[in-house]
Amino acid sequence: MGVAVIAGAGPGIGGAVAKHFAAKGYQVCVARRNGDKLEPLVREIRDSGGACEGFSCDFRKEDSVKELVETIENRFGGISVGVHNIGANIGHVPLGDTTTRVFTKVWEMATLSAFLFGREVADRMVTRGEGTILVTGATASTRGGAGFSAFSSAKMGKRALTQAMARELGPKGIHVAHIIIDGVVNTEPTRQFFSQQSKAFSHEFDLKAKSSGLLEPDEVAEAYWQLHNQPKSTWTHELDLRPWSENW
Repeated sequence: MGVAVIAGAGPGIGGAVAKHFAAKGYQVCVARRNGDKLEPLVREIRDSGGACEGFSCDFRKEDSVKELVETIENRFGGISVGVHNIGANIGHVPLGDTTTRVFTKVWEMATLSAFLFGREVADRMVTRGEGTILVTGATASTRGGAGFSAFSSAKMGKRALTQAMARELGPKGIHVAHIIIDGVVNTEPTRQFFSQQSKAFSHEFDLKAKSSGLLEPDEVAEAYWQLHNQPKSTWTHELDLRPWSENW
């Protein structure tokens, strides 16, 4: 059916999107800086009958991104959908403790990597006159929070980049959409994190999980699939996804 590339595939949303597209018959290519960590995901998809290949790629490095996209296009054919799912959240860091190095690295992970990935994928899609680029955002994409100066500014930059890409590439047949993920994602690493905070945090996590109060990766992946399959007459360019329990 096509080729889907997921930049930043992990145990949460990225992995769920990869599995969803593979189940629909796509050749899925997953990539992250430490490609060896993708082996369980690749094996799971293949064991389920899907086609998946894992790659190592530092999406902050221009040459690395160029090589990845060129390799995938040559081996599997034209990329139908590119998903940028690199989070870059380093947690709460007071402004005074935010070093230039940290601020720069967060910007590189979130904004620069999205630019490099989007540019290389779009360059090929434009020649074919079709394709989808989906970019994962966060609450920080729309407002800055205390202690999140680096993360908020980088995510807002990523959102602005996506808007610019959508306006430029839409008339050329490329659907670009920004997805705001607002809420806690129900994954095992997240569960472990809350469990380590306190019993109260762990209890609240469990209660929300039982009442559909957390973002479920598989259901988020379905939203990405729907965006990719929207007709050109009704393209969505920004989508907010949050559970009913989230304060907004």
